[in-house]
Amino acid sequence: MTTKITYFRNKLGLTQEQLAEIVGVARQTIIALEQGRYNPSLALAAAITKALKQKHIEEVFKV
Repeated sequence: MTTKITYFRNKLGLTQEQLAEIVGVARQTIIALEQGRYNPSLALAAAITKALKQKHIEEVFKV
């Protein structure tokens, strides 16, 4: 799975640590997601999408 997490995170000026704290996961989880090594649950994908101020999960996550 590819994501645009890094793009939207940088656009908002968030660090990986800050995003991790907002959505309640470890920084390593954000790293794994950004590198395409981890597929999030629907709940986590929705939380990340909301934290990145996007309306649709598909804007952030691509299968």
